[in-house]
Amino acid sequence: MNHLRSLLLPVFLIVFAGPLLAQGASVAFGTIRQDTKQPVEVTADNLSVDQETGTAIFTGNVMIGQGDLRLSAARVLVVYRNQNKGIARLEATGGVTLVSGPDAAESERADYNIDTGTIVMTGNVLLAQGPSALSADKMSVRLSDGTAQMSGRVRTILQTGGDN
Repeated sequence: MNHLRSLLLPVFLIVFAGPLLAQGASVAFGTIRQDTKQPVEVTADNLSVDQETGTAIFTGNVMIGQGDLRLSAARVLVVYRNQNKGIARLEATGGVTLVSGPDAAESERADYNIDTGTIVMTGNVLLAQGPSALSADKMSVRLSDGTAQMSGRVRTILQTGGDN
């Protein structure tokens, strides 16, 4: 009987959790709160600056670091505030990976609004947290408290922690 229950419990959880997860799921992201006032370090193969639009485009093996937060992508557009008073936002595209502590997320695009301290990842989002993984169309990360909201066809396999 225990063997049958251990086989049916994951199916039960997936079937009944599915409608809830399809609406959206809140998860923790990263191990620390991120201070969005810290400097942003960028490395890349190429840089193109447009003074008229107040933008810079980094391409090729782009790596961005801010505190313990790491983001990598093929291309990152940096949009500066008026009068070049710091960075307003970053728009990353092409194989985006975001890492904070033990958590990592991948997507096709990520938009980081420095002022609001939010990162919105879209396009085949995959979040890995230890042995668990979640996928969705969109994930919004609020860096001030390390929480994330996943929406748009959220999918996961729940680990029961039972004996095998």
